[in-house]
Amino acid sequence: MGKPELLLHQLRNFVKLKETEIEDLCKVHYEEFIHAVDELRGVLVDAHDLKNGLASDNAELQHAGNALLGKLDELIESHSTKKNITEALDSLKICSDVMNLCVRANEHINNNMYYPALKLIDSIERDYLTKIPAHDLRHIIERQIPIIRVHIEKSVNNEFSDWLVQVRSIAREIGQQSVWQASSARKREMELRSRQREAEELSRYGGKECLYILETEDPDEDDSILKFDLTPVYRAYHIHACLGLQDQFQDYYYKNRQLQLNSDLQVSSSQSFLEQHQTYFAQIAGFFIVEDRILRTAGDLITNSQVEILWEIAVSKMISLVEDQFSRMQTANHLLIVKDYVSLLCATLRRYGYQVGPLLDILDKNRDKYHELLLTDCKRSINESLANDSYEKMIIRKEYEYRSNILAFHLQTTDILPAFPFIAPFSATVPDCCRIVKTFIEDSVSFLAYGSRMDFYDVVKKYLDKLLINVLNEALLKLIQNTTLAVSHAMQIAANMTVLEQSCDFFARYAAQLCGIPVRLVDRPHASLAAKSVLLKSQGAAHEQMLVLVKTKVDEFMQLTININWTPEDPPYSTNEYLNEVIIYLETIIPLAQQILPLDALDSVVSGVLLHISEELIATFLSEDVQRFNIHAIMGIDADLKVLESHADQWFQVTGLHELHGATNLRECLLEARQLINLLLTNQPENFLNPVIRLKSYSALDSRKVLIIAEKYKDLPEKLFSRNPKNPSKKKSMDLLVRRLRDGL
Repeated sequence: MGKPELLLHQLRNFVKLKETEIEDLCKVHYEEFIHAVDELRGVLVDAHDLKNGLASDNAELQHAGNALLGKLDELIESHSTKKNITEALDSLKICSDVMNLCVRANEHINNNMYYPALKLIDSIERDYLTKIPAHDLRHIIERQIPIIRVHIEKSVNNEFSDWLVQVRSIAREIGQQSVWQASSARKREMELRSRQREAEELSRYGGKECLYILETEDPDEDDSILKFDLTPVYRAYHIHACLGLQDQFQDYYYKNRQLQLNSDLQVSSSQSFLEQHQTYFAQIAGFFIVEDRILRTAGDLITNSQVEILWEIAVSKMISLVEDQFSRMQTANHLLIVKDYVSLLCATLRRYGYQVGPLLDILDKNRDKYHELLLTDCKRSINESLANDSYEKMIIRKEYEYRSNILAFHLQTTDILPAFPFIAPFSATVPDCCRIVKTFIEDSVSFLAYGSRMDFYDVVKKYLDKLLINVLNEALLKLIQNTTLAVSHAMQIAANMTVLEQSCDFFARYAAQLCGIPVRLVDRPHASLAAKSVLLKSQGAAHEQMLVLVKTKVDEFMQLTININWTPEDPPYSTNEYLNEVIIYLETIIPLAQQILPLDALDSVVSGVLLHISEELIATFLSEDVQRFNIHAIMGIDADLKVLESHADQWFQVTGLHELHGATNLRECLLEARQLINLLLTNQPENFLNPVIRLKSYSALDSRKVLIIAEKYKDLPEKLFSRNPKNPSKKKSMDLLVRRLRDGL
């Protein structure tokens, strides 16, 4: 408010007021204050007395404690000595314990017991190193611990390196043992299948009793646990894990095993692949069997993905190698040998979980080449068999020959054992070819079995058809088409083809049995081999070629017609020379054909030959060699025909052709020649122009041929003609026939 003097005045008044209050308060308590002062004075007196008493007591206590203080100093000194001794003992104990641990660690190291040595070193470092009172000892131990660890690491690395060398040397043995186990298992499986086939055959042929056998396996024979030592690997991995070098050792192991695999995948150039393929694949099998054991028992030393990478490398290399080697091989047996071992390798490693599909696929890709080589071998064998065959019926003198040549291929016509010597309806080529085909089936199944496809019967069937059609059938056709082939040989070849065609069912059943296909499925009509119909068709070609050969031979005899006197003055007294030769030849060839050929083939041959003879007779009349002929020449040809017709009737009965369904009399094959001779012998040849008579008596004759032949007809001389009152009008009738035929044409 800008008036400080007023404030100061008020404060002074306030102070005075308070001082007044204090004076009043003192006046009220004055007596109590006086009393308190008196009491304080009494307390001072008592305090002085107490001080004097304490000084006296202190003097007495000091006097009495001087002796005790000496004893106390002695006690403190004893306690200090005891403490020093205790500390010295503790230090000695620590040093003693450390030295004992060091001694034990050295013993473990000397005994190659690295893990307990490392555990002791870790214990020294963890529990004792900072507590060692002796500085020199502590420094020595601190300096030696890393050296010992490095020494242990080097030792286990050396041991592991020795194991790498050793395991590579025993990997081949491991692989061979494993492949042998797979081979033994395959053999047992094949034996079981064989017994199953026998049981199936027994049931097919009426067997009512079946024998059931419980299949057991001897564990000693199929010991899947291969014995090989992995202790160095386990120890090295464990030691490195203890040293904190686990990742480093994992990388070291993987790289070294990869280098070993790359080395194992290299093929030696000093040997052929065929000679070294077993050891090559056994080495790889052993490598991956070891890796599988490592993967399953060594913790995380190697991962599944790393093993798969190694396997992919190996598969890629093996596929490339197999493709290259297969492309170089030119022998089917070599391909089969390598394929069998590769399939055993696949069977072995499949048991350990490896994916072997790509390897099996490459085997399947080469099946065409294998079968082409196999077909080439079979073609060579079949050609050799055909070339060495005598084409005579096979004579079997012993029972074992019968079993090996007939029963083995189901060529028997009856289940009853025949008397010996037994004459088979085929030549030696048939069992030889059956044996070749059977071997082909076995080799084909061997190559295709245990591949990527479980059902391969259709593939075997395809190649079997190829063998029978492109090799066997073609070889037989080529042989039958040989113009220098004897007729008897041609007949035997045709008979052989019939037997081989019938054997196709056996081949199909045998292939089905080896492929594990029920035989009842193969016995169905639509399941037969395509080669069966091809061979059946080729039989027709063989019969035609055989007929050509017979006709060719007959033509040689028919050339003798050139010696016939077509205008004789007198009737002939015997048959012509050509017919005698033809009859002799047919009398020789027909019985032989009867023994060899089935009735339908025999009918086609004999009827074809007779028809050909008829056509040749017509052709003789049409040829330029015959300019003129008279009635006496016709009488001679008529006599020839009668003899031939008589033999035709005889052959029709003797050969059994009359029993053949739908067969016509062999005489009918000579119908054209017979009708021509009848026309030339008749007194009224112009009746040929009558449609009714022509249809009845001359239906086989051609008008053009009749015209040409009729123009060549020459009547007998007048003096002879006049003696024959029965033929006065024949000349006119023949002239009328010629004239009318000319006008009609």
